[in-house]
Amino acid sequence: MRVKCVICDKINRIDNDCPQAKKLRNRLIHTYMCPSCHERITKKTKTRKQSGNFRLYQNKKVKDEFLS
Repeated sequence: MRVKCVICDKINRIDNDCPQAKKLRNRLIHTYMCPSCHERITKKTKTRKQSGNFRLYQNKKVKDEFLS
């Protein structure tokens, strides 16, 4: 299967039977990133997280007394 990286527009080939190919085929929300872009983003995210400039926004859980 031919796939295109969403960041650098490089075209790669992945095996048709691998789980990633099945996700890309069946769920259109999933996108492909080449290994070099994935490594670069992972490295930059880790350095930002260590520096303290990283905020992870999570949904605030509201405790509902009627659902408990």
